[in-house]
Amino acid sequence: METRSIGPDIGKSALIIVDMQNDFLHEQGKARREGSRDLGPMMEMVPRQARLIEAARAAGVPVIFVLQTTLPDQASSSDVWIEARSRARYSGQDMCMDGSWGQDVISELKPAPGDHFVKKYRYSGFLPGTSDLADRLRARGFDTVLITGTVTNVCCESSARDANMMNFRTIMVSDGNAALTQAEHEASLTAFYATFGDVMDTDMIIAALDRGAAVKAA
Repeated sequence: METRSIGPDIGKSALIIVDMQNDFLHEQGKARREGSRDLGPMMEMVPRQARLIEAARAAGVPVIFVLQTTLPDQASSSDVWIEARSRARYSGQDMCMDGSWGQDVISELKPAPGDHFVKKYRYSGFLPGTSDLADRLRARGFDTVLITGTVTNVCCESSARDANMMNFRTIMVSDGNAALTQAEHEASLTAFYATFGDVMDTDMIIAALDRGAAVKAA
């Protein structure tokens, strides 16, 4: 898959990490207990995510952890969304409760001082009315987002598509996203690339960040 861009403009880019949370990815998380979820594909990408996060910090690119959030009594959910989730492989209706251990970022991607956190109340982190991510990015002058996280074809693709619709240049990290199956992962990236934005792997993005940081320092 050839990419359309030469890489992100580090002065206007933000790294978005979607749903890398205990309830989804920890062995004791609710997704694992409820649906016997295979965590292998998700956890295999974590070292690549960690490299990308460190490269972003070094280049001065903000690192933003987007956290799926559920409020007590499903106050943050709509009836239609609850109904749709009940047909999924796991319902998720009480996952990532606000302020809980399950909502926290997994320890392998320990946030650092200066990182940012955004709560979202739907699959997408850019859906107006359910997250303030787009407003926060615009307020700081960012126009490009790098999307990484889980799962590729649900929250990550939903966030990436909506980011494009909200006028952000959007890049999905091919080996920094993961789905429940490789087929779902590849189909999601193919659909996104065909219409909505670009797809780059971790090494390509780190190289672009390093080049940008060198130019900025010169």
